[in-house]
Amino acid sequence: MLKTLRTIAVCLAVFVLLAFALFVVNQTVQIVELAEQVDPRLGVGVLWALVGAWVALLMVPLVLWLRLPPALKPAESDSGPEFERHLAALGKRLRRHPALRDRPLDSREEVEHALEVLSEGADAQIREAAAAVFLSTAISQSGRLDTFLVLGAHFRMVWRLAHHYYQRPTLRDMAFLYANVGATAFLAGELEDIDVSEQVQPILSAVLGSAATAIPGFQTASTILVHSVLTGSANAFLTLRVGMIARGYCSSLVVAERRALRRSASAQAALMLGGIASRGAKTLVKSIAKASKNKLFGTMPEVEELVGDEAEMLPEAGWFTRWRRS
Repeated sequence: MLKTLRTIAVCLAVFVLLAFALFVVNQTVQIVELAEQVDPRLGVGVLWALVGAWVALLMVPLVLWLRLPPALKPAESDSGPEFERHLAALGKRLRRHPALRDRPLDSREEVEHALEVLSEGADAQIREAAAAVFLSTAISQSGRLDTFLVLGAHFRMVWRLAHHYYQRPTLRDMAFLYANVGATAFLAGELEDIDVSEQVQPILSAVLGSAATAIPGFQTASTILVHSVLTGSANAFLTLRVGMIARGYCSSLVVAERRALRRSASAQAALMLGGIASRGAKTLVKSIAKASKNKLFGTMPEVEELVGDEAEMLPEAGWFTRWRRS
């Protein structure tokens, strides 16, 4: 799904870029031709004026981007002048965090402890995003819709994590974080680091096994429920994995090795998946049970109308009459 999503995004971006370029060229030609009908020299002047305007409009954002403060990038190693400068800059940034204003952040140990404090809050945000993805994709039952739901949730989660660690991240901070998270999570490899089914199977056995007798007509709904839990669990795992990768980049003091970070994120996501999928599956089970109950009681008036008062004359229907009167 991730490769397909990346291919779709690249194709759409190229299409939009080409369409916009053709539109600009076409409109420019029409305006120049209109000016040439008045005077050929006017057409030349309009042409150069439009070309200058297009170049200026493209150069202004580029210049503004280059003038932005650089992103806070980790050092290559944990020793040397470069690392000390990064540690000092990171400590200066963390001092502005509301949760760390009263903490000393002069030494490496103090900075690492402050990052651990922030990581606890980041884990809560990652779990919240994964739980939302689990329920939304389990309920939607639409592959195309799930793609946009998961992508939007990932972008929003990374945005929130950046603001959680950086408070007011610059545009370059966000570009650096999105680029590295995307490259590590989507481009650096498949999900060969861990088998998602190994994490989901115990959850299915524990939750669905105990719920089988709790839902009226469970045999009919079991296929949909199992598919929903599997879909939600897989998407929740991807969300947890992306969140762990983003957290790793935000809290790293040195440049993170992508393969090691990806494996670590997969392992951490697997540990967090159990609780999220279990709670999400129980919520789905309760929802199906409630829907089945409402459907059952919704058909009772039709049964009463069909049976009518003749049911009261049948000894076998005594239970039905007592239930209706109650």
